[in-house]
Amino acid sequence: ADGGDAELELSAVRHQPEELERLLAQTKFTKKELQSLYRGFKNECPSGLVDEETFKLIYSQFFPQGDSSTYAHFLFDAFDADRNGALCFQDFVVGLSVLLRGTVQQKLKWAFNLYDLNKDGCITKEEMLEIMTSIYDMMGRCTQPPLRDSAPAEHVEAFFQ
Repeated sequence: ADGGDAELELSAVRHQPEELERLLAQTKFTKKELQSLYRGFKNECPSGLVDEETFKLIYSQFFPQGDSSTYAHFLFDAFDADRNGALCFQDFVVGLSVLLRGTVQQKLKWAFNLYDLNKDGCITKEEMLEIMTSIYDMMGRCTQPPLRDSAPAEHVEAFFQ
């Protein structure tokens, strides 16, 4: 590592208590939980940032029977709150806190953001069809009974009705 990386790492360590206090206030995790999540995050992503390709790779391990890349893209966008193309620990842990311990209202708002692909405040049938198709792709073609190719569109149509 060059001097700049070492300086950045040192800076992060020096400011850790301040960061920890901020994350304790922003999330519903305890100090021990945050420390454990941070260790896991740094273990998977030593640089402290996750780009979309790495996120897709990690996510694909949970769904080996299908293609999770499109859904992982949508999920990545939902976690990337500051829209900078990379997930830092704060992006990850704030989203995770909402999903695991948020109120129903917070979870609904997070899910709405996931489905609102162009972030215009509305979910169209087209946006929902993109999400549904990505979910069906992720689940794979090995489901029993086998799904028809029209299943995602039928699902969306039923939802909108």
